[in-house]
Amino acid sequence: MEEKVVEVRGLKKSFGELDVLKGVDLDLYKGENVVVLGKSGTGKSVLIKIMVGLLTQDEGTMEVLGQEVSNLRTHELNELRLQIGFSFQASALYDSMTVRENLEFPLVRNVKNLTKGEKDKMVEEVLESVGLLQAINQMPSELSGGQRKRIGIARTLILKPEIMLYDEPTAGLDPITCSDINNLINQVREEYNTSSIIITHDLTCARDTGDRVAVLLDGAFGAEGQFEDVFKNAGDERVKSFYDYNFIR
Repeated sequence: MEEKVVEVRGLKKSFGELDVLKGVDLDLYKGENVVVLGKSGTGKSVLIKIMVGLLTQDEGTMEVLGQEVSNLRTHELNELRLQIGFSFQASALYDSMTVRENLEFPLVRNVKNLTKGEKDKMVEEVLESVGLLQAINQMPSELSGGQRKRIGIARTLILKPEIMLYDEPTAGLDPITCSDINNLINQVREEYNTSSIIITHDLTCARDTGDRVAVLLDGAFGAEGQFEDVFKNAGDERVKSFYDYNFIR
């Protein structure tokens, strides 16, 4: 039987009068890439913020690696977060630090008693994985948007998380760089044996990276399955129009 690393049931979240999530169910299995698709403001990012304990649901359950996130104490939550890599939309690099220093930062904070040689090796390994070893002494301001995205992913990988969360990984990038990032997401899964949730409204990203796609519509999943099946058999006009907007306009 396949191992579940994330299990979401009946998840609801409101902000005042605004109901954002209205009963979401989702499973993520070990070694799987699941894409959560939806237009801006549909609650995609709220879902993964609940997953890492940045927000708490109003109803329902969010189990990650066998633990109900909302029940965890602070130190337990911090331990869980070390097993979850969060790749932010804007890469979230420190502008005043070199690439090397950016990658060393999570090591210094979370891994005790590493020698300089051990840190150097870990930094060089993840930079090699994302194809940017040559950028090790550069500043973020000297890098392109795609390179910054790659460095952000490398910094997330350095702690070898079990689960990767990608928030709009291709936002603001040109089509060729988008393709490179999509390939990198698949490469990370192969090399690091990660399970991933990819939040996007980019259908090319969804098609190229997702084993399964779940379309978030009006606070709940309106369709779920393999990419071609979801859009070929779309009974909901909102799902069909989403596809048409991305690929036919």
